[in-house]
Amino acid sequence: MLGKAAAFAIVLAMALPAQVQATGDPVSYQAATSAGWGVESTVPTPEGSDSGASVLSPEQQALMAESADWTARVNLYHAGGGGATGNDSLGCRPIAMRTIATDPRYIPRRTRLFIPETVGMRMPDGVIHDGYWYASDTGGAIKGQKIDLYTGHGRGSMSPAMRFNQRRLTLVDAGRFDGCPPSWDSLPSQAAQMAALPSSAGSR
Repeated sequence: MLGKAAAFAIVLAMALPAQVQATGDPVSYQAATSAGWGVESTVPTPEGSDSGASVLSPEQQALMAESADWTARVNLYHAGGGGATGNDSLGCRPIAMRTIATDPRYIPRRTRLFIPETVGMRMPDGVIHDGYWYASDTGGAIKGQKIDLYTGHGRGSMSPAMRFNQRRLTLVDAGRFDGCPPSWDSLPSQAAQMAALPSSAGSR
């Protein structure tokens, strides 16, 4: 049976044949690690993207390229356990991962917001977030450059967005909205949206 050192040298030689052939001698572990051989590189995932499969519409691509209209520090809130109760300040039912509470002196109510960092966020039901949020709520503790993102019912609903909690995010003005924030069920399915987009959409 081969000793551990000999076995390791054979494995290393098989993994790094070019280096062995170039020098004619086995490569030591220390030499291999100091040269960085065998180190795997990974491609960084864009901020906010959980899937890498998001297809951006032309509007989303344009908004991604826009400079921020506001920046704000994020706090997450949810229904139940002393969180959100009842309707928002517009009298609408809060919509999970859509409703934002803002200081209306800083970000007016009924502003449709695009938050680039949230594009690609995978939600518990598998839906991929498109980056759109709706300023339809307010709060006594929300002053100036602060926003509260409504995540749904129960503390567990905050999990997909937890990495944004207490961070400063960028917000782009995507226009105004009438009525209440749209529910996820009222939107076209992602498959339909992707089928309607040109094949080059999302390549930036």
